[in-house]
Amino acid sequence: MSDTDVRVRHCHRARPNIALAIASALLLAAPAARALPSFAQQTGMPCVQCHTVGFGPALTPYGREFKLNGYVFGDAGSFVPLALMVQGGYTHTRKEEPDAPAPHTDENDNVTVDQTSLFYAGRVSQHLGVFAQATYSGIDRHASWDNVDVRYARALTFGGTGVVAGVSVNNNPTIQDLWNSTPGWGFPYIASALAPAPAAAPLLTGLGQTVLGASGYAMINERVYLEVGGYRGLSDRWLSNVGLTADASSHMSGLAPYWRAALQFGAAEQQWSVGTFGLQADVRPDPSLASTDRYTDIGLDATYTRIGSGPHAFAANIALTRETRHLAASFDAGGSDAVANHLTTLNADLTYAYRQTWVAGTAVFDTTGSTNTALYAPAPVGGSRNGSPDSRGYLLQLEWIPFGKQDSYARPWLNLRLGLQYVGYSKFNGDSSNYDGFGRSARDNNTLFAYFWLIS
Repeated sequence: MSDTDVRVRHCHRARPNIALAIASALLLAAPAARALPSFAQQTGMPCVQCHTVGFGPALTPYGREFKLNGYVFGDAGSFVPLALMVQGGYTHTRKEEPDAPAPHTDENDNVTVDQTSLFYAGRVSQHLGVFAQATYSGIDRHASWDNVDVRYARALTFGGTGVVAGVSVNNNPTIQDLWNSTPGWGFPYIASALAPAPAAAPLLTGLGQTVLGASGYAMINERVYLEVGGYRGLSDRWLSNVGLTADASSHMSGLAPYWRAALQFGAAEQQWSVGTFGLQADVRPDPSLASTDRYTDIGLDATYTRIGSGPHAFAANIALTRETRHLAASFDAGGSDAVANHLTTLNADLTYAYRQTWVAGTAVFDTTGSTNTALYAPAPVGGSRNGSPDSRGYLLQLEWIPFGKQDSYARPWLNLRLGLQYVGYSKFNGDSSNYDGFGRSARDNNTLFAYFWLIS
């Protein structure tokens, strides 16, 4: 999601293979099941125990502990380790696009079922848990694997200091993170699959499902969090095995190191954190060339969460990511004006919830970077007239979440979010007017998205 914003790419049907058959057998060997969704059944608690606004990626302090400890909390002897999610809605942009944004859609005012996901999620053994998602894209009309996080964790004591240590194997850098300031589960958690989006983003935000990696982590005395690991790009064969194609390849060369560090303060009702995260990757966009492009992403982030005993809840996140690009391979191939480039992104959001049912959220975002006419060329809607990636804007969101609480109807099987989201741009791909060289203004991409989000 990735954003709960889950990106499913155009791809061919996956071929059956031995690894997938083994994985299916393991799923069938899971403990006897009785109900959905799986995490709520496993713990016996409502979704709001782990999530700040009814349900969804935004975690409470308890939710972070649940994830840190490998998704194994709870004393349910048997439960269904499965859940189903459907997302979609109505998308309207201020000005229609010259061409339909996807097959089977119109130039504007589209009603779509964006994705349908099946989850396998829950405890496998005393210290091992799984969060695994497969998604059918209603836009691409194709199924593939989605976010996967397999965790092993243990609580230890060293000289009177408590430590939770673990290992995460996952396919999307930052999807294993505990805080909602990093890209994997960042606000707004849901977005239109058809709305125009700025051309530039850090590499770290676009590797999901095309890589596989592992990291070791430790939370020391519930205060200091440290993590280090690495990722490798999937081969064309494995991309096909999981429902993608060679076109989705990250073209990663060698191992890409990943790191995360954070300081966490506060108690159960109020927590805040500050931290840093990063990834360095070599990418070979042209296999016939010996040279590579090197991307170094370094992020700084901070979070605040207040979930008291009263009806009010607050959550805030901010992240600044600086990407240094050494584009030797792209420059050699004529795909970049210069070897040295950079990109900086800033994202900040604030959410207020009343009784975890009525929710208001807002965010601002800003991207700046090196001017590069080869990377950012003129093109209708998605291009840049002046070769600049600079984009900035804001987001406003209102939601009604009637289910997911302790006394909700059909708990925990029925979970629903209905929302209205507006994204506005003051600059898009380098300018506020005629940014693409074809007469389109930044505000023409302002988008109204009325959505539904169902999990059962």
